[in-house]
Amino acid sequence: MQLGMVGLGRMGGNMRERLRGDGHEVIGYVRTPKDSDVGSLTELVGRLTAPRAVWVMIPAGDPTEQAIRELTGLLDKGDLIVDGGNSNFRDSMRRGAEVEKQGLLFMDAGTSGGIWGLEIGYCLMVGGSKEAFRRIEPAIKTLAPKDGYAHVGPVGAGHFTKMVHNGIEYAMLQAYAEGFEILEASQFQLDLHQIAALWNHGSVVRSWLLELAESAFDKDPDLSQIRGYVEDSGEGRWTVFEAINENVPAPAIAASLFARFASRQDDSFAMRMIAALRNEFGGHAVKEK
Repeated sequence: MQLGMVGLGRMGGNMRERLRGDGHEVIGYVRTPKDSDVGSLTELVGRLTAPRAVWVMIPAGDPTEQAIRELTGLLDKGDLIVDGGNSNFRDSMRRGAEVEKQGLLFMDAGTSGGIWGLEIGYCLMVGGSKEAFRRIEPAIKTLAPKDGYAHVGPVGAGHFTKMVHNGIEYAMLQAYAEGFEILEASQFQLDLHQIAALWNHGSVVRSWLLELAESAFDKDPDLSQIRGYVEDSGEGRWTVFEAINENVPAPAIAASLFARFASRQDDSFAMRMIAALRNEFGGHAVKEK
């Protein structure tokens, strides 16, 4: 099928390549001229044959908002917009309603796979109408590995599912991190690469993440080249918010999010306060700056 791709970064660029490799015609647009097939969104829409399909693969928030608004003004009734970025599902629901008022179709596609997607495919969680899903399914089938995509519900359901997926990922990463820190701190001088490799064979904690840990320890056995500073994409926060909204206890996901916040503090005020209070009530020693 023919598809426009807006955003050609680490994900979008590889998606364009994977689609083209399976015979799809992909016209890509990005602000960097050397990487773009066209000079503007207007030119992109002009190159596509109706009914058009445009896949947006850019950062969530204002960039996605602006791109979808511009596309809504350029496309015709019956054309389709797919947001494959990490948008908040509530934004996707709103955008879907706005786009559909203009006679357009809208889908939100939660996309997982990272830089490995080009080689092994992307897990795609897609929300929208059945009509829109049937329209875009040939491209989705190419992008995903076998059994790696699903139409999970109406507009918003795709990004909601991906949000919870990422919340689970936060907790899994934190559990691996804490376990390996305990191993690293032990008296036994353990080979962490060896243990990661071992656990990937028959262990109940084996996973792709553990395979990536094995690879990371192979490159840098004590991770000395990496600063322990961890950003968050926002979806872990949104998962915790929704857990609160739905009265669902999610302590592991919440704790993993707060651990990322702590990673960014070189000298935490909260920890200084605890040290000061321990000194006040118990005379415990403090370390001076």
